[in-house]
Amino acid sequence: MIVKLGANRYGKAETRLVHVLRDGPVHHVKDVNVSTSLSGDMEAAHLIGDNSAVLPTDTQKNTVYAFARRYGVGQIEEFALRLARHFVAAQPTIRHARVTIEEYGWNRAGPHSFVRDGGEVRTCVVHHDEDGRTTVLSGLRDLVVLNSTGSEFHGYITDEYTTLQPTTDRILATAVNARWRHAAPEASSYAKSYEEVRRCLIDAFAGTHSLSLQQTLYAMGERALTTCPEICEVRLSMPNKHHFAVDLAPFGLDNDNEVFHAADRPYGLIEGGVLRDDAPDAGFAWE
Repeated sequence: MIVKLGANRYGKAETRLVHVLRDGPVHHVKDVNVSTSLSGDMEAAHLIGDNSAVLPTDTQKNTVYAFARRYGVGQIEEFALRLARHFVAAQPTIRHARVTIEEYGWNRAGPHSFVRDGGEVRTCVVHHDEDGRTTVLSGLRDLVVLNSTGSEFHGYITDEYTTLQPTTDRILATAVNARWRHAAPEASSYAKSYEEVRRCLIDAFAGTHSLSLQQTLYAMGERALTTCPEICEVRLSMPNKHHFAVDLAPFGLDNDNEVFHAADRPYGLIEGGVLRDDAPDAGFAWE
């Protein structure tokens, strides 16, 4: 039997970084979690323990901190691009760099005081290789939304194990995890694009009379693509946060869709993508 080394990469996961930009008496905070992953000429490292081609993961961590001091953080996509390009350009054994960043929001409470935002987390994934090919995914996770009506679910397959009753009025709630691909990374204004896509996702969720969470997912992706020409593909993962009407009859009470039990598990998980018909090839963007 012959065995050989398969696809591989290595890096430093979850480097926590807080950067304070001191603009006179007014400060600006960036709170991020950076993960770097490199691949290239790593056969000798795996097969015989020769580390001469390996850039230590500790060095990758230090680079994140040094670049924050040298350049600031700014938009997380721009910071990820700067890091990815550096790793590929600076080391001949590194052929490909993948940088992912999560950003945690802080709301201003004064010139230098902040309150942690309890909402969603902003994300990005950047790939860059030695041939100059670059992809940028922006995104968010844990954007929790709820419609208290305007949602139905019926007409589905039933068999001997089906107990779910059809409904024409239910709560629809989910925690949106979305990523979107930029058609031309260099042409995007990441701050503006993020706010616009986020708004589209929320508006479509709120404005769609839903016959299924699948239908709502598609409407959200479609709204983002038709409104934001700089993006070409959206992928969403949306758990169905089930709310079940509580039976109050034992207490002599009715329940006209007012009192619910919010179940955390198990839950339905709806995932899907929406893309423009002229979207460029994704390459390694989603890896």
